[in-house]
Amino acid sequence: MKMTFRWYGESDSISLDSIRQIPGVRGVVTALYDVPVGGVWKESSVAALARLCREKGLEMEVIESVPVHEDIKMGCGRRDEYIANYAENIRILARHGVRCVCYNFMPVFDWLRTDMHRVNADGSNSLAYSAEDFARVDPDNLHLPGWDESYTPSQLKGLLEAYRGISREKLFENLVYFLERIIPVCDETGVKMAIHPDDPPWNVFGIPRTVSSEADLDALFAAVPSKNNGLTLCTGSLGAGRSNDIVGMAAKYAAQGRVHFAHLRNIKYTDDADSFCETGHYTPDGSLDMAEIVFALVRNGFDGYVRPDHGRNIWGEDGKPGYGLYDRALGATYLNGLFEAAEKLIARGADKVGK
Repeated sequence: MKMTFRWYGESDSISLDSIRQIPGVRGVVTALYDVPVGGVWKESSVAALARLCREKGLEMEVIESVPVHEDIKMGCGRRDEYIANYAENIRILARHGVRCVCYNFMPVFDWLRTDMHRVNADGSNSLAYSAEDFARVDPDNLHLPGWDESYTPSQLKGLLEAYRGISREKLFENLVYFLERIIPVCDETGVKMAIHPDDPPWNVFGIPRTVSSEADLDALFAAVPSKNNGLTLCTGSLGAGRSNDIVGMAAKYAAQGRVHFAHLRNIKYTDDADSFCETGHYTPDGSLDMAEIVFALVRNGFDGYVRPDHGRNIWGEDGKPGYGLYDRALGATYLNGLFEAAEKLIARGADKVGK
């Protein structure tokens, strides 16, 4: 296991000097953020980014992400050109030490929350999703937290309309089409593709999702069997779907060698519908058993990359929602402890956490 930390490049308010002081963190998860979606990344920029990390003693082996153009998801327009560009990006990244690319195939929204600063009982604030609040959103006049600065209302309306005629089955077909052309490049270069599950794992505004459950993942791995076609096990995203058995999925896909990357975070269910808020990583603070998830990964041979996923803003920090320094640093330390304990328990013959 390699513990990593998300870093948004030189514009990030969190420095590499701060990140490298977190116990056990060996690398950063980053990307280039100034290239239009579908474009080819400048190799000199990739090289410079990798050099910055190395100078601070940190690896840059995971990129999150190389975004997938909407034409590829919809199966229209210039998709073959964009797929060719994507393949070239993988080759460029491989030449500079990248071994894993986290990506998603979510139409329009690659995450969705209704509150970016939910105030928690302990005075911290975190991301949250309220089914009741979402039900009040007018799809014809969309204003969504975190997305108003990314799209104009007319752009959002146009994208939603473009997806109206695309079924879940067609979206899956387009995902397979993409991977059938990208995975051979991964086989050639040794780069692993790690798809991020839908966040949240259900349809939004009538737009289909296609990576929301164990059945979805089984279908994807059967369609494109190469082991370089794998998963970013995001516990918070999959965990929002209450029928998903996260511990079982961690065990199953780790044993198959499909978990290339793990986003480990906890969430707390806040009603009987689909609502949840994001919490600290500590198991008792949320609804997911982080210790059992880590144990399932270790017991089944997981040796990929991990990062502490979304944290709260704590101790007066006014950080990027989900991506402040302090709570994620605490999360990295807690998760490192869980991995160390799991490894030692398993070495002593334990087959479950409580043994």
